[in-house]
Amino acid sequence: MLDIENSGLLAAIDLGSNSFHMVVARRDHGGLQLIDSLSEKVQLAAGFDERGRLNDLVQERALACLGRFAQHLRGVDPEGLRVVGTNALRIARNASAFLKRAERLLGCPIEVISGREEARLIYLGVSHTQVDRGRQLVVDIGGGSTEFIVGEHFEPLLMESLHMGCVSYQRRFFADGFMSEAAMEAAILAARQEVMLIAQEYCQMGWDAALGSSGTIKALLAVLEAMGLAPDGAITMEGLQALREKIQSYRHAMDMDFPGLKDDRKPLLASGLCIALGLFQELGVERMGYSEGALREGVLFDLLGRWGHEDIRVRTVQAMQGRYHVDVEQAARVRDTAQMLAREFVMQADCPELDQELLLQAAELHEIGLGIAHSGFHKHGAYLLRYSDMPGFSRSAQERLSILVGAHRRKIREEQKHALSDLGGLGLVYTCVVLRLAVLLHHSRHREPLPRCQIAWTEGVLALRFPRGWLERKPLTLMDLQQEAGYLLALGVTLELG
Repeated sequence: MLDIENSGLLAAIDLGSNSFHMVVARRDHGGLQLIDSLSEKVQLAAGFDERGRLNDLVQERALACLGRFAQHLRGVDPEGLRVVGTNALRIARNASAFLKRAERLLGCPIEVISGREEARLIYLGVSHTQVDRGRQLVVDIGGGSTEFIVGEHFEPLLMESLHMGCVSYQRRFFADGFMSEAAMEAAILAARQEVMLIAQEYCQMGWDAALGSSGTIKALLAVLEAMGLAPDGAITMEGLQALREKIQSYRHAMDMDFPGLKDDRKPLLASGLCIALGLFQELGVERMGYSEGALREGVLFDLLGRWGHEDIRVRTVQAMQGRYHVDVEQAARVRDTAQMLAREFVMQADCPELDQELLLQAAELHEIGLGIAHSGFHKHGAYLLRYSDMPGFSRSAQERLSILVGAHRRKIREEQKHALSDLGGLGLVYTCVVLRLAVLLHHSRHREPLPRCQIAWTEGVLALRFPRGWLERKPLTLMDLQQEAGYLLALGVTLELG
């Protein structure tokens, strides 16, 4: 495990739909001190072909950017680096192939996170870098999606991600670069339609202050300040309306001449403005400040919490156990046995590397499907883990967790075998084997502790040894294990008992 007290460095990379961002920080008296920051406009969301795939040009542009980022990561322990992908990588049909290339380049896994997980991390970044203003509405207009969060202190209360962003709206309404009044009105109405879906719930919750984060809000505020239309450094409806009129006076996006507005931001200003106007109108926002904190800072603080005592994933697991009435004592017994077996397994020479963190989470949650129905509860559990909102978990982590729980009992189907191998290779296959054995050894649900088991592993043969005479005194467990030996052959594993 990474010792952040001594290694010092943590890094986060945000593969956004418009820009890629990287931050490197050092732990400093319980907080984080930023020491390096990079940002490049890659515009993944502008690189989709007619089949919904990222084209070769945008992929090469993205990989070249990551190559430059990688040069700044020397000295950062791989365990201290977290890379997340957002909307464009959520929807790209060839995202998997691109991610494999990017992961090889960075030397670490990339997590494609859900929209609500993105919202949670954005709020975490804002709340840790902003003076506490009571209950806050936080809005982040990205390249492909816009996140809305209402929270207090460090706790988000409402989170949503809507499918509208400055790049996607630019392609939809202003692809030719011309900013007609009709196009702007259509874009504003489209944004209002999206926000209308959440407006009632958010307005009922209410907030004391509104804050925007990331590039679109920052660019709008900079232009408004240059025009003298940002009182006290805030965006207002009056300022946005005045900017709309000014933008419409230009024939083409590249003709705009606002102080501080970069050429690469010009094509996106109108689309970002229209989204801002739509959400201001539907939510009744009067003024919005700006926060330097955003997704990448949230990822850093979340990573810091994982090595401390505030891992959101632990709270998520506990919440799901409560929601689906899991027998937490049984889950703890299975977890402890899985941990014991994993320790024995990894001591073997040349054994596959188990995903021990995921193993323990699966052990805690293997029975959540019982909250739906007893029959086929492993299938219900797999569905819940794959499609629920699980703060702290990436989509790929949820997929792996889902397949582990879905394959933790009964016969192993051919599609499960392939999914285990595709999602995690031999390491995930054996993680599944260890989970199955831990569950089976507690089939009786007795509270008496298990004796220490010993494991010997050699090229597909897993020998499980118990104290002399123990199995003979447990005929039902012996029968279960003998049946399990037949099931495990489907995974290419020969189970020997002794």
